[in-house]
Amino acid sequence: MTRIGVLSDTHGLLDPRVLVHFKDVDEIWHAGDIGSEEVLRKLREFKPTRAVYGNMDSGDVRYTLSEFYRFRVEDVNVLMTHIGGYPGKYNPWLLPMFRKALEHYDDPNQRIDLFVCGHSHILKVQYDSHYKFLTMNPGAAGKQGWQPCQTLLRFTIDGSAIKDLEVIELERI
Repeated sequence: MTRIGVLSDTHGLLDPRVLVHFKDVDEIWHAGDIGSEEVLRKLREFKPTRAVYGNMDSGDVRYTLSEFYRFRVEDVNVLMTHIGGYPGKYNPWLLPMFRKALEHYDDPNQRIDLFVCGHSHILKVQYDSHYKFLTMNPGAAGKQGWQPCQTLLRFTIDGSAIKDLEVIELERI
């Protein structure tokens, strides 16, 4: 069983409350617009961290990360990027990857089980019945943007099950 904390769009602010809410996770995933190498360093010093760069990230962050990150946690195949969209409204450059994964859905090493993205600052978790994966956007953990609160996600991967999903809302600082 692996506990995951997901955030996005920190834009250079690592709110100390994030670390409190992620104290019991095994891994942190950051879906881009990190904002500074310092935020990434602090996360990595705290917990093992997987991350992608976002459209607002500068060279220091971009040089150490990639735009797309495919990995496996237990029996769950994950694709993470910053600008992704949601079911029915994906960014077009993702569709060839999604179609290929769907063509090989019976191959547990090729399919996508969980798609994680950020960018919109809108927290959304939705199952895509066409591509057969769960999409997660944790919203924005930073203070930039119009969102009424800062948001994070926390959940558990247990074998092939994604469970115990928690939405964490923080009053904007």
